[in-house]
Amino acid sequence: MEKITFSTKVISYLDDLIFILYKKDYFSYLENAEQYVSNIYDFIETEIPLNNYKITPESLSKYGDFYILYQSNARTTWYIFFSKKESVYLIKHIANNHSLDAKYINQL
Repeated sequence: MEKITFSTKVISYLDDLIFILYKKDYFSYLENAEQYVSNIYDFIETEIPLNNYKITPESLSKYGDFYILYQSNARTTWYIFFSKKESVYLIKHIANNHSLDAKYINQL
């Protein structure tokens, strides 16, 4: 059975993301921002074990060995990077097409 774990860096990022999205008025209610982040977690836990991921290009390998894309809406794509050892997946990095890393990630 597969096990998915998240690095502390990713957990902190997603926790902070809730408040950032709310403070910047992307969501009118904190609960909606929480649901948005919950959807990211749900996607990761559902899709990664299905092996629908790709090998990370060498130029981005510092983020993880594999990645998967999550299209949360028409304007935002999330890049979820992870490593896998046997049936354990470690989520190591997450970014979106609006992040500073986007110029490198958008080349995927």
